[in-house]
Amino acid sequence: MSDVLVRLEGVGKDYPLLATGASRARMLVSLLAGRGATSHATALDGIDLEIRRGDAVGIVGENGAGKSTLLKIIAGVVKPSRGTAVTNGRVGALLELGSGFHPDYTGRDNIYLSSALLGLSRRETEDKVEAIVSFADIGAHIDEPIKHYSSGMVVRLGFAVATALSPDLLITDEVLAVGDESFQKKCMRWLERYLGGGGTLLLVSHSMYHVQTLCRRALWIHQGRPRLDGTAFDVAREYLTYHEEKTRIARVAAPTAVSGTQPRLEKIWLERASGEATATFALGEDIVLRGIALEPDDRTPALLFGIVRADGTPVYGSLSIDAGYAATRLAERRYAFAVRFPAAPLLPGKYEIRAHVLEPEGLRLFDTIETAFVVTGETRDFGLVRLAHEWIPGREAP
Repeated sequence: MSDVLVRLEGVGKDYPLLATGASRARMLVSLLAGRGATSHATALDGIDLEIRRGDAVGIVGENGAGKSTLLKIIAGVVKPSRGTAVTNGRVGALLELGSGFHPDYTGRDNIYLSSALLGLSRRETEDKVEAIVSFADIGAHIDEPIKHYSSGMVVRLGFAVATALSPDLLITDEVLAVGDESFQKKCMRWLERYLGGGGTLLLVSHSMYHVQTLCRRALWIHQGRPRLDGTAFDVAREYLTYHEEKTRIARVAAPTAVSGTQPRLEKIWLERASGEATATFALGEDIVLRGIALEPDDRTPALLFGIVRADGTPVYGSLSIDAGYAATRLAERRYAFAVRFPAAPLLPGKYEIRAHVLEPEGLRLFDTIETAFVVTGETRDFGLVRLAHEWIPGREAP
């Protein structure tokens, strides 16, 4: 039995562009002449992916990035335009709502139909029907035509069929985003048992929580091409950072010009506690901000720092004179400063730290420099910072 369930090499998919009746006619003539599509849109290009038995892989990307097309190629529903795609073992695919179901058949009849399409005999299906009906939990609707079902009921039945067949590879496309909360919890419990028993999962989701909880690896597809392939936590962090930067409100005000007679910043940089300059820190690592300020009157300047998330959300800031801090005089009119953040509590993500120089009284701000940095790590905590906390025994309300 092959350990590799999916292998994609250089996979791409093009779809013809058919805007008018005339373009359809030209396309037909071109195809009959063996010239292929005259014009097309590329949905996927250059996708390499290997999934081994027991893997749990998430696929993330914006709407229209090509995620669903990729799943259809792996499931064998769509053929790639180029590259090779090989899938081994029994595949259970939950793609579009109701895919594989006949709208005029009852839910029960569709259980037999779906099972037959997956290669099960009628006797094998009969042994599983009650378990499927119980998992779907749609009551008497199981004997009504599918076309009368709500979208949530269709998903319930589809997921129930997939769970009962115990596929070698389960492919799901946003299935956890549909249905009520109790059904979503039931699905999550089943997926955790399935993975714990050695099952293999390929999950498309816009929920980074589900990707981080269920998957060990993830692939980020951007405009049809692979952008990042790595651990689920790393990919989720970069994907969320990308969206934070997209939604960031641009600063409208232009920076004030700084003359040679005003305090200004020469340089800022970030270091580890060891003194190594870097822009990447691990969760809970010390972060040190260093910089050089110039003060034309050779008076010790006031300094201010501020940390913001990539989308511009303020995290924290502080003024040097409030802490009684004085920068170190290196030479005439030249001062060095540093701020250490011990075991920085910032959660994984992308941030910017801004340094500002003010006149010694700290009333007027003259110059600003900012630099970006990244905090890496694996956590399911939410927000911007990790607050020190502990769970303690509960008690009755007063």
